[in-house]
Amino acid sequence: MGFNIRSIVRKIKENQDFKTLVANFGYLSLLKIASFIFPFITLPYLAKTIGADGFGKIAFAAAVIAWFQTIADWGFNYTATRDVAKNRDNKDIVSDIFSRVFFSRCLLMLASFVVLFLCTLFIPKLAENRAILFVTFLLIPGHIMFPDWFFQAIERMKYVTIFNILVKFFFTVAVFIFIKDKSDYIIQPLLTSIGYIVVGIISMYMIMTKWGVKLKMQPLKSLFKTINQSTDVFLNNLMPNLYHSFSVMLLGFYGGDVATGKLDAGNKFVAASQQLMDIVSRVFFPFLSRKIDKHNLYIKIHLGISLLLTVVLFLFAPLLIKLFFTEEFYDSIVVLRIMSIGIFFLALTVIYGTNYMIIMGKEKQLRNITFSSSIIGFAMSFPLIYFFNFIGAALTITITRGILGIRIMLRARKIKNS
Repeated sequence: MGFNIRSIVRKIKENQDFKTLVANFGYLSLLKIASFIFPFITLPYLAKTIGADGFGKIAFAAAVIAWFQTIADWGFNYTATRDVAKNRDNKDIVSDIFSRVFFSRCLLMLASFVVLFLCTLFIPKLAENRAILFVTFLLIPGHIMFPDWFFQAIERMKYVTIFNILVKFFFTVAVFIFIKDKSDYIIQPLLTSIGYIVVGIISMYMIMTKWGVKLKMQPLKSLFKTINQSTDVFLNNLMPNLYHSFSVMLLGFYGGDVATGKLDAGNKFVAASQQLMDIVSRVFFPFLSRKIDKHNLYIKIHLGISLLLTVVLFLFAPLLIKLFFTEEFYDSIVVLRIMSIGIFFLALTVIYGTNYMIIMGKEKQLRNITFSSSIIGFAMSFPLIYFFNFIGAALTITITRGILGIRIMLRARKIKNS
């Protein structure tokens, strides 16, 4: 046994790919542990201070801005990661990819803001929440300046970890300093946005100095070409908003801020679990881009973790909600149990969609499945939310994730077999 262990350790030390995977997994694990700890330090305080109504306003604004965030990302988090991962030893190519993606995202961000501004002029519900919508929109320039996809592509997740922990620490301390009563709910997204903008400036400086990436101005023709090349992945990322973000928005119109707050409270733990699953996905994506033959190993790891999280959240839903929230949020127990099931289905989507079909260049097939499944979810959202309020929203999101995950898995297996 001792000999076998020493042999395994020696092989690990000699295998650079494995060492990189382990290192990145370690850094991202640290990041996601921080993602669990820091928000849950502030959660009981925020629940008591801003209440379900404040939670609802924040969740509604986040759901609206999610559409514009997806537009500004335009699928580059996957296509640019894949392209840089394949060319990371050529600084000229990397600089060209980075520049085209950066300025394309800036162009898309400006277009998005114009659309948002016009919407707040003509839609009463958006006009009523104009201030928090504009503040939440500041997350987008923060994310553009903090290109975590680049660190993922060069497999240096240490920097993503350090920067994110700095943001979360700043946010956690600031919450207790600046948020004192219900009217301060708008400060929560403002603090998050400021944190990302500051860290974004630092990360841009490091990318250009430490890795020698040059930011070159690009002609509009080049930007439009870059945008067009990622359109299939963009549509694949946009379509889930038809059932997820739209369900939250629709609940805001039908059920009001309190109902939206109860949905958001139940979804907090699911979202945190998704972040944990994101560790495995992001660590393996650049690796699988180079070595897709290791996909079966990745399946076992990702599915195993997702099943564990689903079971834990379902069983401990009452304890979690009562521990972190006040009594007005107790209805969120049912929400958490329903949405915990969706974690497993989301895993299928990521395993067979993001980390297989996109890598294999099957973006169009993935887009078609995502589009049709999201339309089904969009159609379901109206009756379910109208008749069952926030429970209907939770059902819409979970059922659609099930349809999407299973269909993507079946298509990916068919591609593998052929």
